[in-house]
Amino acid sequence: MKLQQLRYLAKVAQSGLNVSDAAEALYTSQPGVSKQIRQLEDELGIIIFERNGKRLTGITEPGRRVIGFAERILGEAENIRRVGEEFSGGDSGSLVVATTHTQARYALPTVVKEFVERYPDVHLSMRQGSPPQIAEWTIKGEADIAIATESLDRCPQLLMLPCYQWGHCVVAPKVHPILDENPISLFALARWPLITYDPAFTGRSLINRAFERARLSPNIVLSAIDADVIKTYVKLGLGLGIIARMAYDADRDAGLEAIDAIDLFGINTTRIGLRRGIYLRQFEYDFITLFAPHLTKKAVDMAMTGTGENDVYQL
Repeated sequence: MKLQQLRYLAKVAQSGLNVSDAAEALYTSQPGVSKQIRQLEDELGIIIFERNGKRLTGITEPGRRVIGFAERILGEAENIRRVGEEFSGGDSGSLVVATTHTQARYALPTVVKEFVERYPDVHLSMRQGSPPQIAEWTIKGEADIAIATESLDRCPQLLMLPCYQWGHCVVAPKVHPILDENPISLFALARWPLITYDPAFTGRSLINRAFERARLSPNIVLSAIDADVIKTYVKLGLGLGIIARMAYDADRDAGLEAIDAIDLFGINTTRIGLRRGIYLRQFEYDFITLFAPHLTKKAVDMAMTGTGENDVYQL
C-alpha cells in the first residue's frame, strides 16, 4: 500500500468518480490512476469502486470505509509536512487566505499590512471567490484559511469560528426622497428599485428573508458581488443600494448618504473556516488573532479539540 494510491483513491471519490478529472487534478494520466486503484484493490482483496465496463458507477460499502481511512491518513501526512515546514523554515512559508471581495476590500487590509510586517518571509496570497468556492478551496487544501459570511456554516468538514458581527445599510443619492423616511421601513424600500449583492454574497440571505417575512417582493434591478459596483450604479440613479455597513465611508463616498438598516435585516456574522484536524503553524494562529483578537491560540485549539466551545462561539 502506497501513499500515492491513497491519494488517487481519495481524489477519484472527491471528483464524483470521474477518473479523468481526478487524473487532471493530480497531474497524471487516467490509465495510471486506474492501474494504481486496481493494484490497491488486489492487495486489499476487496472491490472499492463498482464498475460498468471501464466506467466507475459507485462505491462499495468496504470502499467507503477504505476511502474514509485514506482521507484521514492523507490529512495526517499533510500535518506531518506542515510540522516539518514550520520547524525547519522558522517564520517562513506560504499562507493562502480565501475570502470574498467585501472582506478583502474592507475588513482585511490592516490585518494583512500588520501580518506582512510581522512575517516578511511568509508568502501571503489571497484568493477571492464566492462563499461556496471559498469553502471548496479550503476543504480541498487549496487554501489554508477561509473568511466569509455566507455558506461556511454549512460545511461539516470545516471548523467554523465566529469573528465579528455587522449589519447592512441603505445607500442613496443625497437628494433621494428615501432619506426623509424616519424610520426607514421595508415597505418604503419595496417601492424603489434596489441594487444589492449577488444571492451567494455578503448577507444576501438575511435581506431576502426580511422581505419574505414582510410578504414583500423587492424590485432588485441589479445584483453584484462588489459593494463598489453597487455604489457606482446608485450614483447613476439606477436604484437604492443595500450594502454592508463597513463598505460605506462618508468621505470616500461623496454624493451618497447611508441609513443604518440593521433593524430591518438583522445581524450577520463573519466566520473563519479551518479544515478540521489540520495542524496550524504559528503564523496561521497569528493571522487569525490579528483578524479576530478573541480567537487566541488557546481558543482555537480548544475549538479544534471540541473543548471549551462556549468560550469561542459567544461573540
